[in-house]
Amino acid sequence: MAKKFPIHPEHPERLCWGCDKYCAADALLCGNGSERTQHPVELFGDDWKTWGHDYVAEPAKTAPMAD
Repeated sequence: MAKKFPIHPEHPERLCWGCDKYCAADALLCGNGSERTQHPVELFGDDWKTWGHDYVAEPAKTAPMAD
């Protein structure tokens, strides 16, 4: 079972968020690249969980049928 993903961690810069191991930033164990994966709060801000929820898709436009 996967660990519960923290919404607002206290110090997101201390961990790598690239897998379920949540390794320390200076001890990456999974080999998921050479740099740590940032937490979404570092990339998108404190409201990252609601980012994009206000998007409303326009109805698809169809081409007119040829006779």
